[in-house]
Amino acid sequence: DTLWDLAVAEVHRREKPEDEDGDGKLTEVWERSVLFMGNKTGGKTTIILRCLEREEIPKPTLALEYTFGRRARRPNTPKTVAHFWELGSGTSLLELIRIPITSNNIRSFGVVLVLDLSKPNELWPTMEKLLQVTRNHANKILTKLEKTNPEATTEMKRRMQNNLQRDHPDYDLIDPFPLPLVIIGSKYDIFHEFDSEIRKIISKSLRFVSHYSGASLVFTSKSDALLLKARALINHLAFGSDKSKSLLVDHNKPLFIPAGLDSLSQIGPPPASDCDMGKVCANTPWELWKKVFEATFPPKSSNDLQDTKDPAQDSQYTEYEVDAMRTQKNQELEQYKRNASKSWKEMDLDSD
Repeated sequence: DTLWDLAVAEVHRREKPEDEDGDGKLTEVWERSVLFMGNKTGGKTTIILRCLEREEIPKPTLALEYTFGRRARRPNTPKTVAHFWELGSGTSLLELIRIPITSNNIRSFGVVLVLDLSKPNELWPTMEKLLQVTRNHANKILTKLEKTNPEATTEMKRRMQNNLQRDHPDYDLIDPFPLPLVIIGSKYDIFHEFDSEIRKIISKSLRFVSHYSGASLVFTSKSDALLLKARALINHLAFGSDKSKSLLVDHNKPLFIPAGLDSLSQIGPPPASDCDMGKVCANTPWELWKKVFEATFPPKSSNDLQDTKDPAQDSQYTEYEVDAMRTQKNQELEQYKRNASKSWKEMDLDSD
C-alpha cells in the first residue's frame, strides 16, 4: 500500500471505529505497534515478512520503515491491526526511536530486538545500547503519562510484572523492561557451527539478559520450523494471539523461552572460572555478566555510525534533479558561512 492508501484507511478508521466483517456484522478493531531493531543485516526484514506471510525479497532498511498487518486472533473475535516499525543501521539512528514510540500508543507497544548470533563481538554493545536508549525514552513518556493518567501507567507496570509470578524466586531480583520485549537470536544455522563452549557462553548470557529484562527469547534462522517459533512470540506481541508455553533451554539446541519461564538458578552463574570471577569487579548482576561476556568477546572499537553509508552518496538512490539541487544548496551554504565569518571579523565589538 502507498502512503496515500494508508492515510485514507486511517481516516476511515477514525470516522468509523468499528469495522464490518465478511457477514456485514460490526466487530471492534484493536491496534498494536511493534518496533524491530538490532544488528545491521541481522534479518529483521526477513522476520517481519514471514510474520506477515509476504513472499517478497528483503531489501536493506535505510532508516525507519513502516508496514502493517491485519489479523483476527480467532474466528468471530475482534480484529487487530499491527503497526510494524523497523529501525535500520544498527545503533546509528537511535534518535528515530522517538517517532514510533509515543504517549498515544505506548500502552499497546512492544519491542523485538534481533541479535546476529554469528557476530558475538557485536552482540553485547548492540543489545545494551538499543535497550538502554529505548528504555530511557519509554520511561520519559511513562513519567509524563503518570501525571495525566496514573491508572494507565500502573496497569502497564502491573502487566509487565505479571510475566513473573509473585512466588517466583527472582520476583524482586529482576528489572523488567518497561515495554513487552522479545529477543531473537538470528542466524542460528551459523551459530550452530560454533564450538560448544562458545555457544554455551552466548546462550547463557542471552538467557540472563532476557530473564533479567522480563523478555522472551528465541533463536531462529531461515529454517521454516525455527521461523514459526519466532513468529509465535511476535504474533502474541503484535496480534494478541495465545502465549506459547513451550520451553527449550538446552544450549546445544535453538533456545525458546517465553517470558517468565526461566530462572536465575537454572541459568547458573556467569560462565567464567573461579579464578576469573574473583578478579571481576561489578556492582550489579548486569555489569557482572557484561564483563564476563566481553572478556571472551571483546567489543569492536569501530563506531557503527562511521560504518553507515551516507544515503546521499548511495548510487541506488540517485535522482539527478534532487542531487543537483542538493549540490547547489551546499555551495550556497558554504558561501553563506564564509560571508558570515567575514562579517563577524569586521564587526567592532568594543564597548563604549
